[in-house]
Amino acid sequence: MTVDTDKTTGSADTPAAGPEAIKAIPVRHYGRYVSAVVAIALLGGVIYAFSQGRINWGAIPDYLFNDRVLGGVGNTLLLTVLSMLIGIVGGIVLAVMRLSRNPVTSSIAWFYIWFFRGTPVLVQLIVWFNLGLVFEYINLGPVYRDEWSDFMTPFLTALLGLGLNEAAYMAEICRAGLLAVDEGQTEAAHALGMSHAKTLRRIVIPQAMRVIVPPTGNEVINMLKTTSLVSVVQYSELLRVAQDIGQTSGAPAEMLFLAAAWYLLLTSVFSVGQYYLERYYARGSSRSLPPTPWQKIKANMVSFGRPKGGVA
Repeated sequence: MTVDTDKTTGSADTPAAGPEAIKAIPVRHYGRYVSAVVAIALLGGVIYAFSQGRINWGAIPDYLFNDRVLGGVGNTLLLTVLSMLIGIVGGIVLAVMRLSRNPVTSSIAWFYIWFFRGTPVLVQLIVWFNLGLVFEYINLGPVYRDEWSDFMTPFLTALLGLGLNEAAYMAEICRAGLLAVDEGQTEAAHALGMSHAKTLRRIVIPQAMRVIVPPTGNEVINMLKTTSLVSVVQYSELLRVAQDIGQTSGAPAEMLFLAAAWYLLLTSVFSVGQYYLERYYARGSSRSLPPTPWQKIKANMVSFGRPKGGVA
């Protein structure tokens, strides 16, 4: 019996072939393509409809930085800041009262929150504006006395209507933040001899800010837009000024678009500030902070500059 030496020698010298490389074929998501085409078509239809409408687009840039419009923007920002200050301070006080073991203060806070959250803010503004039909004078004794119509100006009406209503919502936000802090923190502070007020100020509230800040930022943005309601009480904020200019200039729709553009600009700026404020208070709750928008842009630019399949 003979052995084929060529085959045995050849099989020993030839290296074994490796496994064939797998060619990955990405799954095609046809639904995404269809939905994108439909969305673009709808957007194009809306843009085309407005382009064919009887709109004087040139009037918008003409009045964009008008002195009256800028004054309305300033009044809107002033009212937003002051109303939120009243809301935040009042909300903290109401939240502490709501969590109090005193049944009287807890019940008063509950009734306040129930009443102001249960009635529309527009109704509250109109009621404040028309209280002159109920009270002829405001009499605070030797401190202040005047006719109600002179005392309750449009600005004060707007400030009280928005600020007191916001306090009810901020009370629930602050209460949720205070309850989110572990009770052991309070017990440890009391064990060290801290009073209840000092425990709240030094221990509880700083830790509760991580929970309170995000919804508070949303409330600020919502307050900025809610200020448009005070046009019904004759206060010269952005919407009221835009409506007045629209009536005198013959471009009412264009001035409403202008007001919408200003609201979009202001809310965008506030949203950026809210993002960085949330990021600041999230430092102790996560190991790595989320990237900022600028960091995301830099990361995308670096990734585009790298060649496929490895490091440059």
